Amino acid sequence: MVEAQTPGVGDPLDGLAETMDRAAGAMIAQATFGLSPATLAQAVSDWMLHLAASPGKQTQLAAKALRKMTRLGDYAMRSATDAQAGRAIEPLPQDRRFADPAWATAPFNLVSQAFLLNQQWWHAATTGITGVTAHHEEMVAFAVRQWLDMAAPTNFLPTNPVLQQRILETGGQCLADGLRNWMTDVEALMRGLPPAGTETFQVGETLATAEGKVVYRNRLMELIQYAPTTEQVRPEPILIVPAWIMKYYILDLSPENSLVQWLTAQGFTVFMISWHNPGSTDRDLDMADYLQLGPMAALDAVAAITGGASVHAAGYCLGGTLLAIAAAAMARDGDDRLASLTLLAAQTEFCEPGELGLFIDEGQLSLLENMMWGRGYLDSAQMGGAFQMLRSNDLVWSRVLTTYLMGEREPMNDLMAWNADGTRMPYAMHSQYLRRLFLKDDLAEGRFQVNGRPIALSALRRPMFVVGTERDHVAPWRSVFKIHRLTGAPIDFVLTSGGHNAGIVSEPGHPGRSYRLLTREADGAALDPDAWLDAATRHEGSWWTAWSDWLAKLSGKAGTPPPMGAPDKGYAPLAEAPGHYVLER
Repeated sequence: MVEAQTPGVGDPLDGLAETMDRAAGAMIAQATFGLSPATLAQAVSDWMLHLAASPGKQTQLAAKALRKMTRLGDYAMRSATDAQAGRAIEPLPQDRRFADPAWATAPFNLVSQAFLLNQQWWHAATTGITGVTAHHEEMVAFAVRQWLDMAAPTNFLPTNPVLQQRILETGGQCLADGLRNWMTDVEALMRGLPPAGTETFQVGETLATAEGKVVYRNRLMELIQYAPTTEQVRPEPILIVPAWIMKYYILDLSPENSLVQWLTAQGFTVFMISWHNPGSTDRDLDMADYLQLGPMAALDAVAAITGGASVHAAGYCLGGTLLAIAAAAMARDGDDRLASLTLLAAQTEFCEPGELGLFIDEGQLSLLENMMWGRGYLDSAQMGGAFQMLRSNDLVWSRVLTTYLMGEREPMNDLMAWNADGTRMPYAMHSQYLRRLFLKDDLAEGRFQVNGRPIALSALRRPMFVVGTERDHVAPWRSVFKIHRLTGAPIDFVLTSGGHNAGIVSEPGHPGRSYRLLTREADGAALDPDAWLDAATRHEGSWWTAWSDWLAKLSGKAGTPPPMGAPDKGYAPLAEAPGHYVLER
């Protein structure tokens, strides 16, 4: 028998059921730090069932375990009589946990070698099993890696000779200092205070000090126009769209590594968007709002103030993705105000987003949406936790060892202070961003709509300067590189040393910096990443100089700087840089 319902009237329990489910999901998310236990259970089940049904893989793993035990035994015998005996296994190049000479002494040499062999075996055990989905394989490998990083011998006093030596040298004072560091950090966490040491880095005093004025403000952003530092400037201004996941001033850190101050010194007029830090009342701000109130509103202001016909637009991380959307919509609508497009560590294709993809599936996004639903936003601490887990060895356990056991707090620097100054993500926007871009890849597939009509990145024809970074865990350079397959525009692609942040903040004169550069002409063939690596020319130094030269070639003859704001056009200066929004916590 079918239950009769009044036409047009839903089940009266619909709203209550949704509220209960959302609340339950939010509680689970809080308890699991935003990780979906259902998704992890599915991944582990997929892995275990297929491993159980793979006798060949089981035999192979058993043989590997026997060989590794044999290698360890052989090393134990050789090292007992020869302190310089070759090791059974070498750590990965990025693994510096056992670099101290103390790890070469018995019995710690055997402890570290056994751990590395065990780590290698677990990698074989969690990968290459026929039938396991790629996403589930990545999740299981990630979970095992987290467990191994936590159980590493470096994290425990009885198995860490470096820590033992430190305790002896300090008479145990390092443990007291570490406890004091821990108590300080817990107090700061409980009170919502920034980490210790950030007090020496103040926005507007030591950070974000480039001179300028806020010339426009709406509910989502302030637009900063920076004062010229040369007598003449290029007629085409630069508009920078930073990511809204963090504060804009990573591009205006200290005076010596400020991209803004360097650009103005090269004779460019620079504008920067400073995003509002959203709260609960901003929960319904979505991607369309960020597009219209962000780069589109800023372009209107820049054009009115400078009177220029075209603008060099640059976007960083999420800001670059949003700028690519804006540029595609402008191309579709015949808006030709962009002279060029620069994307800094910004993805436009999300099929292979790197390890962040571990947190992107239907179950994970549902849990994340439930977590945001109650408050209307995702807190920066929760986002930061996800990024730290991707590099738990470097960002979690090594810091626990150094700060809380050895009592040595790493000195704060400007980039670390900026990283601690997080922002929130509104519910509607973040949900759309993750679902439409990461999960469904609508932008690259031509399904993403702006003002009710789809856009296509293939419509981009302006010259593009695209930067990827070698050690990027947020926007892997091979993913950034895929812009070559999405548009026939001329592209100068740069692969620079460093990671997602340090690779971009790479001022001239910074020691150890290098980059590779190769130009793809309009409608030229798109190389695969490995072929590009072989063909690209390697340069020592900062990619900033290559970008400046590229911008100069696309710019007109320098002339008189534009006025600061345009009161007669509705863009009167409202405040001194860095403005008010950047100070919101």
